[in-house]
Amino acid sequence: MSSSLSRRRLFQAAGVAAFATTAPSLAAGSAQAATVPPVRGDAGVSAYAFDLSEVRLTAGRWLDNQNRALSYLRFIDVDRLLYNFRANHRLSTNGAAALGGWEAPDFPFRTHSQGHFLTAWAQAWAVLGDTTCRDRANYMVAELAKCQANNSAAGFNTGYLSGFPESDFDAMEAGSPKSVSYYSLHKTLAGLLDVWRYIGNTQARDVLLRFAGWVDWRTARLSYSKMQSVLGTEFGGMNAVLADLYQQTGDSRWLTTAQRFDHAAVFDPLASNQDRLNGLHANTQVPKWIGAAREYKATGTTRYRDIAVNAWNITVGAHTYVIGGNSQAEHFRAPNAIAAYLNTDTAEACNTYNMLRLTRELWLTDPDRASYFDYYERALLNHLIGQQNPADPHGHSCYFTGLNPGHRRGNTGPAWGGGNWSTDYGTFWCCQGTSQETNTKLADSIYFHSGTTLTVNLYTPSVLTWSSRNMTVTQSTSYPASDTTTLTVTGNAGGRGRCGSASLPGPRARPSASTASRRT
Repeated sequence: MSSSLSRRRLFQAAGVAAFATTAPSLAAGSAQAATVPPVRGDAGVSAYAFDLSEVRLTAGRWLDNQNRALSYLRFIDVDRLLYNFRANHRLSTNGAAALGGWEAPDFPFRTHSQGHFLTAWAQAWAVLGDTTCRDRANYMVAELAKCQANNSAAGFNTGYLSGFPESDFDAMEAGSPKSVSYYSLHKTLAGLLDVWRYIGNTQARDVLLRFAGWVDWRTARLSYSKMQSVLGTEFGGMNAVLADLYQQTGDSRWLTTAQRFDHAAVFDPLASNQDRLNGLHANTQVPKWIGAAREYKATGTTRYRDIAVNAWNITVGAHTYVIGGNSQAEHFRAPNAIAAYLNTDTAEACNTYNMLRLTRELWLTDPDRASYFDYYERALLNHLIGQQNPADPHGHSCYFTGLNPGHRRGNTGPAWGGGNWSTDYGTFWCCQGTSQETNTKLADSIYFHSGTTLTVNLYTPSVLTWSSRNMTVTQSTSYPASDTTTLTVTGNAGGRGRCGSASLPGPRARPSASTASRRT
């Protein structure tokens, strides 16, 4: 080992791998016990995430953000969230009031938000064992199953599930899209998948498989050129969620369907490492790149990996503001031109949410590349943690983070611009939905493992219960207010109590051989 440790080298230097420790056991029926693992493992990975139930946040801004998000998730009226689904599938709305903003009954891609809530509720159960969130997710799934079961009466094909008519897809396939319809469907598919794999809800699985079957049927009828035309309209991460479904089930039908969403006009230049992002709608692209990363892990096809890696390098290297966000007015500009675009509508939060997902996917394939989590940390701390309003008990968030001089989040501005805060029932922007997901999975990227090696990638006050090694790691820090973190490892080796601790320097400090830094 060199005399100057890399920024995240940690436990091998500290000798922690030698500890056999005692950790608190999880209660029977816990979130971890209900998790449904995938049938297929990911190809090409050399680091692994912990189960969401194995990491707990402790006092600090991260935990405060999580608690505010949980307050909103426990508060919102689920029947109001179901209004457009029930109305579209010709069922009673049960006296619930309609929502406003992007979930109003006349908004073109209504019912994009509910998938975000399903994911956030499922994560809250997986992380904390929160029964209120679990029960809300299960209730919504049961009601969505009723909507799907009424498709014949509503005039829809088997498996369809949405708050807008199936005829919107006829219009899209005819070349006159009414909306970003697949974008909305992706959110519901992803939410159902998360309720299945995190909560263990088999009804969510059944609804999901019927819904994915509809996607397969709908897209299999189209020629390659017609499908590529359809992909000219924003479709979210359809390739990602379907590749995930393939991994979860092992059924190659879902991989075939996922690959129909490979957008050649975007993928081909990236496969050749060409930057053609100028003028493209940014958040339309990033989920496709996540899909490429997931397709690589599903197939081992290196072209998918190259597309995802090149997209990350190009975006972070030539299109990213110092806070880690990208795009202005939701669009990429010319390479290295972002300094000319310091406006109220810079750094859309959804873009950063998706860039962090992409970063995490890529780091798992190349954990020696520190620049991935250097970026992840910068964007999470400087953009997404601050996206949430700390003065709002429901943790409402802003859409853009304006980078014009003197701008503050929460200013008034046009439409959803200017950093306005979201509301309980009147906004439902895309960035409001991804904020719910972000703040219920803040613990998912702090610690990773590979064999006996533990990686600490984020300075976050937290406790890791490494169940398989019977080890507990407690991290205490006020970073970034301070430049250090302390890690304490406790346990029992051969019946004798053992513990160890190490104080780690922050990124502005210079580690020495005797002071362990971040990664083992």
